[in-house]
Amino acid sequence: MSVKIYVGNLPFSVTDSILEGNFAEFGRVSTAKVMMDRESGRSKGFAFVEMASAEVAQAAITALNGMSVDGRSIVVNLARPREEGGGSGGYSAAGYSTAKRSDVGYGNGGFGGGRY
Repeated sequence: MSVKIYVGNLPFSVTDSILEGNFAEFGRVSTAKVMMDRESGRSKGFAFVEMASAEVAQAAITALNGMSVDGRSIVVNLARPREEGGGSGGYSAAGYSTAKRSDVGYGNGGFGGGRY
């Protein structure tokens, strides 16, 4: 079973292949992916690395966390699962609704919401 590792505070010069090479010293790397900005094509400064086993991943985390790379102290830890919901814009999966507020919306007694 592979283990996913989060690598943060990376210099923008780090590429997928450099990242993979650094983690390969500790064991087999399944994937190494630096997250890129869609608009600019530049690194976002963090990455995810998948390693073959928990033991290998823990060895890499212990050795690399806090290490200085191009003058930046990198953060290396186990990746947390993505949280459900959220997203940008503040809309939920249920959609935007005025049901939470009785003073807003159409059909409540007038053009402005019927509170007056």
